[in-house]
Amino acid sequence: MRQVSIVFGRGRSGQGVAEPANGMASPVSQIWPIGGGKGGTGKSFFTGSLGFLLARQGYRTLLIDVDLGAANLHTIVGIPNPPMSIADFINRRVGTLEETVVPTALPNLFLISGAMNNLDMANLGHEQKMKVLRGVARLSYDYILLDLGAGTAFNTIDFFLISQTGVFITTPEPTSIENIYRLIRSVYFRKIHHVLKTYDFKALADEAERRNPKAIVSNPDLLLRVMGELDPEKGSLLQQELGSLHFRLVLNQLRKQDNHSIGALICKIISKHLALRMEHIGNVGFDDRVHSAICKRTPFIELYPYTQTALDLRECCRSLLPANKEAERRLHGGAD
Repeated sequence: MRQVSIVFGRGRSGQGVAEPANGMASPVSQIWPIGGGKGGTGKSFFTGSLGFLLARQGYRTLLIDVDLGAANLHTIVGIPNPPMSIADFINRRVGTLEETVVPTALPNLFLISGAMNNLDMANLGHEQKMKVLRGVARLSYDYILLDLGAGTAFNTIDFFLISQTGVFITTPEPTSIENIYRLIRSVYFRKIHHVLKTYDFKALADEAERRNPKAIVSNPDLLLRVMGELDPEKGSLLQQELGSLHFRLVLNQLRKQDNHSIGALICKIISKHLALRMEHIGNVGFDDRVHSAICKRTPFIELYPYTQTALDLRECCRSLLPANKEAERRLHGGAD
């Protein structure tokens, strides 16, 4: 599992595997941005559930709600009125992002809430965004999960690119699938933009579009080929940077009548047209009792540990973690 140790650009990357907090913890946090193309896909539910499972295994896990316009992760983890939020850091009421961390009722699980912010907090300025990104990079936990806002706004995409990996959440509906593809493509182009900087990107993109008007819209691989021809050094750098990305996809709220192979098909399309590593790590079944768990402000897995949806969530978590027999036992055995 790989995580970028700086916020943007080429930089140096750190690689390591976190060990549980009751053993030797890695000094490099594993950062997992979790996003979706539209609202209602269950991003916050999945983020909270994944955090719960990691914490139950002994990993020091921090959840950060950066869906600043519609933050609700605090409700998912059972903290109705967080005493601190990310706004306290942005507005300089505290000196470090660590000071806004709030413990949850579950040992090893912590939260930085995005709630109780000013209305303008949903649209962070560049300096505010960079301040938060640098703050996140300085945090030291085994796992840091970022619950991102829906859509393709630059702020959302830049939070996604803090790491070389991340999780995309979609549902089986055609509108959700269309939006998740747009989000992934936006992340792809934003990464290219960061690597090449504004002037080089515009010049190379204009030339690619001159050669083929569809190069930007529907044929991104042509864009890369043209860039490689015009500037082999930058083309090689782009291939290296894009090759370092490894994304995961979760198909959420899957019903019995839905096509269970949709997730794998989406990953195949992404790999073909964007040349990105995209791995389908599982389907999470629809369950009416998710509504009940959220209303009770109690983790779904704690209330309904033997349901198919709980099993699906455990399988997704297992797919994200390195092979570890003790972790497997805890994950499926329900360690306290």
